[in-house]
Amino acid sequence: MPLRKLTARNRSPRANWQLASLLAFTAGAADVSGFLSLKQFTSHMSGVVAAMAADLDHRGLNAVIRPAMILGCFVAGAAFCALVINWERRRNRESLFAVPVLVEAFLLALLALPAVSHRTWFTLCILSFSMGLQNAIITKISHAEIRTTHVTGMITDIGIEIGRALYWNRSGRQPAVHSDRRHLLLLSLLVGLFFLGGAFGAFGYPHFGFLVLLPVAIFLSIFTIAPISADLRSAAVAH
Repeated sequence: MPLRKLTARNRSPRANWQLASLLAFTAGAADVSGFLSLKQFTSHMSGVVAAMAADLDHRGLNAVIRPAMILGCFVAGAAFCALVINWERRRNRESLFAVPVLVEAFLLALLALPAVSHRTWFTLCILSFSMGLQNAIITKISHAEIRTTHVTGMITDIGIEIGRALYWNRSGRQPAVHSDRRHLLLLSLLVGLFFLGGAFGAFGYPHFGFLVLLPVAIFLSIFTIAPISADLRSAAVAH
C-alpha cells in the first residue's frame, strides 16, 4: 500500500477502497467512543434526525437543540471538505485529498486532550464535524460510490448483490443478471471494519477515554505525509 497513493491526487479504484477501509475503521472507533462518552452517535445523521422528531412531542423545542447542533456540524464538516478540495484542485495541488484527512486526524487527536474531551458540547461538535468531513472526503474521491460513516447504504448494496447472485437466469432472451462478487466482498469488508473500529472503541474507551483515538489519528496522518511534502517541495522550488 504505497503511502503516496492512498491520499494522492491521481487515484485508482484500489486506492479508493484502501482509504475507505481505513476511514470505515476510524468512523466505527469514533462513533462508539462518542456514544460511550456522551450517549450520542455522531457518524450517521438518520438517527440524529429521527431522535429529534421522536423527542419533539414530549420535550418540545429543547429536543431540537442538541441534534440540530450535531447535524449542523456534520454539514459544516462536509462543506469544509468541499471548500478545501476545490481550492486545492484550482491550484493543482497533490495534497487536495490529503489535507482534509490530516484535518480529521488533527481533530480526533485533539479529543485526547482532557481540556477538550471534558467539554461535552465541544466534543460533540468535533466528532460530528469530523464525520461530516470524512464522509465528504470519500464521497468526493469515489464519485459518491463509497460511504464510510454509516453502514445502511452499504448493507443495502450488499442485499442487492446477494439478490443478484440468487437470481435464476432461466431465459436467454434478456441479458443475464450477474452479481459483482468483488463489489460484494469490498462492501462486506467496509462493514466489518466499521464493526472492528467500533469494537476497538468499545474495549479501549473505558480504559483510556478519548486517548483511544490517538493511535487512529496518528495512523491516518501518516498517509498524508507524502502528498503534502510533495506540495511543500514544489512551493520551495517555485520560490
